[in-house]
Amino acid sequence: MAQYSGIKIVPKVKVNDKHDLAVVYTPGVAASCLKIKDNPELSYDYTNRENSVGVISFSYSESLNRAIFLKSTLGIDAYPLEIKEVTKEKLKIVVQNLEPTFCAIDLSLISDFVKDIKFDVGIPVLKGACTDLKEFFMCVSKTIMLTSSSKLEGNLNEQSLALRKMAGGVIETEPATEEQKKPVGIVTDGSAVLGLGNIGSLAGLPVMEGKSVLFSALGDVSAMPLCLKTQVPEEVIEIVQLLENSFSGINLEDICAPNCFTVENKLIDTLSIPVFHDDQHGTAIVVCAALLNALALANKKPEDINLVFSGAGAAAIAVCKLVLSLGVKNITMFDKFGAVYKGRKENNFALSEISDYTNLTCNQSPLKEQIKGADVFIGLSAPNILTPEMIKTMNNKPIVFALANPTPEIMPSEAKEAGAFIVASGRSDFENQINNSLVFPGLFNGVLKHGIKKITKEMKLNLAFALASAVKDSELSADYILPDALDSIVPKTISENVR
Repeated sequence: MAQYSGIKIVPKVKVNDKHDLAVVYTPGVAASCLKIKDNPELSYDYTNRENSVGVISFSYSESLNRAIFLKSTLGIDAYPLEIKEVTKEKLKIVVQNLEPTFCAIDLSLISDFVKDIKFDVGIPVLKGACTDLKEFFMCVSKTIMLTSSSKLEGNLNEQSLALRKMAGGVIETEPATEEQKKPVGIVTDGSAVLGLGNIGSLAGLPVMEGKSVLFSALGDVSAMPLCLKTQVPEEVIEIVQLLENSFSGINLEDICAPNCFTVENKLIDTLSIPVFHDDQHGTAIVVCAALLNALALANKKPEDINLVFSGAGAAAIAVCKLVLSLGVKNITMFDKFGAVYKGRKENNFALSEISDYTNLTCNQSPLKEQIKGADVFIGLSAPNILTPEMIKTMNNKPIVFALANPTPEIMPSEAKEAGAFIVASGRSDFENQINNSLVFPGLFNGVLKHGIKKITKEMKLNLAFALASAVKDSELSADYILPDALDSIVPKTISENVR
């Protein structure tokens, strides 16, 4: 054991091509999420939870040594966590909220402190010495030898389910002989998972594992899922604050609006490590990059276009703010209540703020009316919102970004047939994938490399222009407005331009 000095989180499967990406991440990952939503016990089949143990102490180095021991001797994927010294009640809250992430919790390093605490969890909690750790934790380790996901049978969803069941999820820990940076914590409460809505953090665990694969494969960054049971913003904030010393950065994921704004802003203000809400800002960067190139092809300027959003959640609001910074002036947003406008009774604080800069005429007409004459449609909402008939009423050379996952607002083939000039989606199995996987691996690589503590709006704009410029003029076309997610130049470009 002495030869190891670190732990890193690595993929169990390689991502060699877009098909692998679709199986490991989106859209294939949604199948596992829905299975677990319907039957929580299936989390042990479709993720690595069955072999994942959280090791918690008041010292990161002690937790790390324990995690190395558990992996190197017993094959248990143990994750080192340091909790700041707190009351017993606070520690109890943290442990209980980590249940969706792990199959067991190891508190043996702080046995005197926890021996009289009763934890209300459905997983084993080790509070002292144990003669048979493997049996106590009830861990099951699975490995898979698969060179390509294309060898799996069935459709994409069936392949994704089969892969996860055979491999026991898609990530594992690996002892390292060299010292490692602490992992990035991928924090979620499961309140807004993909386009599936509030399915809970346990059902969201396959997505977080998929994100971890992309962090490692695309950005050479170790990242671990941290799925929290609570959906109370103040509790999410406090848990992350207490575990701050376990991580080199925080990537917030799949937290609904407006809670995500509260969580992000408070953590940015109080943590000494970088905090990035990928659903907001990763999406905003990649959408703006795609828009820059799409407008160039359509020979249109940002300040001249009419842009319509379907969706007014965290991602849409963040995209809207960055688009405004590009010079776009005429924007209307829609949510389930209709057009967003100043003074609307359904507005939350985030929508009230954005309504100062959008739909300045307070037009309350429905989407099918206000999309007439629009140059750009950006969908960050739900399936089948946009119809071919709507596209036919848009301005010449209409640009359609239908980004709902796993099912877009309109299928790309339908949009093209209806006359769309450029069509993009969030899926890797279609042309023009607009997905934040183009951003967050390289971003965190650069942030950690350069010791950046805060990610600013100027950085996000700079990255949008850098990503757009990563497509050579000779390659830019209606079917190729962004570089491929697996293009090795992308994370390098993002990492280099973070500063």
